Amino acid sequence: MKRKKKVALSLSTIMLLSGLLSACGGGSESKSAGNQSGKANDVLNVSIMTILLTPTPPPDDNPIKQAIEKATNSKMNIQWVSGNSYPDKLNVTLASGDIPDLIYINDPFSPVFRTMVQQGGFWDITDLVKDYPNLSSKISKTAWDLTKMEDGKNYSIPRPRPSEADSFFIIRKDWLDALGMKPPTTTDELYTVLKAFAEKDPDKNGKNDTIPFTANIDPSNSAAPMGSLGHIENSFTGVNGNWKYVDGKMVFAAFLPEEKQAIEFMSKLVKEKLIPEDFASMKGTQVSDLFKAGKAGMIAEKAGTMQNYYPDINKITPTFKDTDFYPLTSINNYNPKGPGFAGTLAIPKTVPEAKMKQILKMVDTWMNDDVFDIQTYGFEGVDHVVKDGVKVVDSKALSEHHGPEFNQIVYVADPYASSTKNFFSKEANELYAKIQDERTKNSVADISTGLYSPTAQQFLPEFIKNMTDLKTKILLGAAPITAWDDYVNKMKNDPNVVKMTQEMTDAYNKRIGK
Repeated sequence: MKRKKKVALSLSTIMLLSGLLSACGGGSESKSAGNQSGKANDVLNVSIMTILLTPTPPPDDNPIKQAIEKATNSKMNIQWVSGNSYPDKLNVTLASGDIPDLIYINDPFSPVFRTMVQQGGFWDITDLVKDYPNLSSKISKTAWDLTKMEDGKNYSIPRPRPSEADSFFIIRKDWLDALGMKPPTTTDELYTVLKAFAEKDPDKNGKNDTIPFTANIDPSNSAAPMGSLGHIENSFTGVNGNWKYVDGKMVFAAFLPEEKQAIEFMSKLVKEKLIPEDFASMKGTQVSDLFKAGKAGMIAEKAGTMQNYYPDINKITPTFKDTDFYPLTSINNYNPKGPGFAGTLAIPKTVPEAKMKQILKMVDTWMNDDVFDIQTYGFEGVDHVVKDGVKVVDSKALSEHHGPEFNQIVYVADPYASSTKNFFSKEANELYAKIQDERTKNSVADISTGLYSPTAQQFLPEFIKNMTDLKTKILLGAAPITAWDDYVNKMKNDPNVVKMTQEMTDAYNKRIGK
């Protein structure tokens, strides 16, 4: 019922947009007072709406807020909205026409925001980004590319997240060493390693009780229905997501010949019990628990999450080191790249052009190291102390003083945040950073992120569900591999697939300016 309510709200707000567009068109007035001239020396009065992920928002006289305002020469009127109600509040705000000068867009491809962009409701900042050094250098090209709308332009600022070192295979190096094996780089080598993990007692406990790869599928996740097994598929197709760009056209990845090879490979893993027998019904927590229990040799994760597993495994195997968590560089020259963003910040056309540029300048200045450090570390002697030249944060104090909340407006992502952590050993951080650098050379992003196809929105979820059901039946031996050929041959010519493919091709070509 809750999901239906949200869909209804989104559709209703789209219908209300016509009332807003007249307000958007002129772009001559701003809803917030002050600094309409956009002069550099004037204090920028800016209204902001963003998400709140903690019980209470920072008060207006919060010292961290005041320090950021002083550094950015601004006065911020911030409306904090609970994360539970943010999507609904955002839609109502967008439809009302009374939009803050800077607003957090949790989904830049939602129907409401997309429609408003199409109607000219938000500033196109594509050609301006280069004028702001932090916007152009501290937000990845991946994030800027994947947040372009269907006309190939950027109408919002990505809130950066590390794009490299996304979830992929982490293997137990101590098991490889015990068997005299090297980290695999191809699917053939991966099979050989997993087979050895099953048969050659890699933990040396004298029992045949190891699970080579703790993996499952997750049909409830429409973005990645094959769960951790999806990394096997992608290692064959070389595709992150559902689409590959081939000879000027988008091709649905399942129609690639390598997909059948991936299904045959996964079927072999199931048949030979190289993954858990109940993989089709396992929860994500069960997958993690097997690895924590020291029973499994490989899992799909980010290197930066390994501290969650280390204490449990170290209790079982005291000789285990954190460097024994070994991230594989690539399989068949493939590894995934994340989108590099989590939501965006947009400026409505109700803000005059001069003030819009001042807001971009504010965000850019806020991303300077010395300014972003204010919310990251707080104040010396209050939220952190300096030991041997290093700021040591009192997390409890910083949270009480609301430092982390300001990350929901402006954030600077450590490009190595998915790999390294300050509580890892020096050796582990050096290893993980080195492997991330290697992975960067051939990492692949999901190029379909944000591409708009009306047919795909209606047709794709059910199509993916049916396809996942068939794959699962084949893996479990309930259907022959020939059923896959029959299904693919049938669906290639389905009118919805043909139309969806053309729309995705057109959208991608517009994005890349072709």
